[in-house]
Amino acid sequence: MSEKPLILIANDDGVEAKGIKVLTRLMCQLGQVVVVAPDGARSGSSCAITTHGTVRLTCLSQAPGLQVYSCSGTPTDCVKLALEKVLGRKPDLMVSGINHGDNTSVSVHYSGTLGAVYEACMKEVPAIGFSVRSTDPECDFSPYEQSILKIASLAMKKVFPRDVCLNVNFPLVEKLQGIRVCRLARGNWVEEWIEDGEADTFRLTGHFVNLEPEAEDTDDWATRHGMAAVTPLKLDMTHFPTLPLLKELES
Repeated sequence: MSEKPLILIANDDGVEAKGIKVLTRLMCQLGQVVVVAPDGARSGSSCAITTHGTVRLTCLSQAPGLQVYSCSGTPTDCVKLALEKVLGRKPDLMVSGINHGDNTSVSVHYSGTLGAVYEACMKEVPAIGFSVRSTDPECDFSPYEQSILKIASLAMKKVFPRDVCLNVNFPLVEKLQGIRVCRLARGNWVEEWIEDGEADTFRLTGHFVNLEPEAEDTDDWATRHGMAAVTPLKLDMTHFPTLPLLKELES
């Protein structure tokens, strides 16, 4: 009898967040699950790793088909530790989330949810980040459950190109209008800092501005129109057309 698929789960909202508990329940339908997640919120940590001091890994529970660990480090630390110190074999899938807050457009560069995904992808593990356009800690994730299972099942069957992972964003709706495969929107965060009551003291805030709001092939457009957005992301950020323009620098 062949082994069940092995699925690794991480996030950046912390091991006790509702989103990761929902994702864990869903992934248990597809295989053996190991959760290694931060012991608290690590939002906005991107691909940060702990380079000074130590990282503590704590087993919270063990049961047939499901192990749960908390980690004092970052989402990327969680995946690094899981792959090297926790799992007995390479996982068939790594999923991160479900994040409380969307990760569309340029947010993919800041996201700890996707930092975990990128680390798994670097290690050639199929990886998906799931996020929803709501920061409500008690968000109702039930409208997205069947889509999550569908996307995760497909990711374990398909062979994606090397260094490619998936970014999935859901709108805040009672019923999805469908799934759209799309690109990242071109946009920026603006008015990002407010004074925090003391001189020279600021708090990060801001709002996102889509610089191409009419483009219907983007993740931001899809989620604003009630659809789940599935975007393939690549690790290699080399801009190949620019290479010939820089050849004169070579010696």
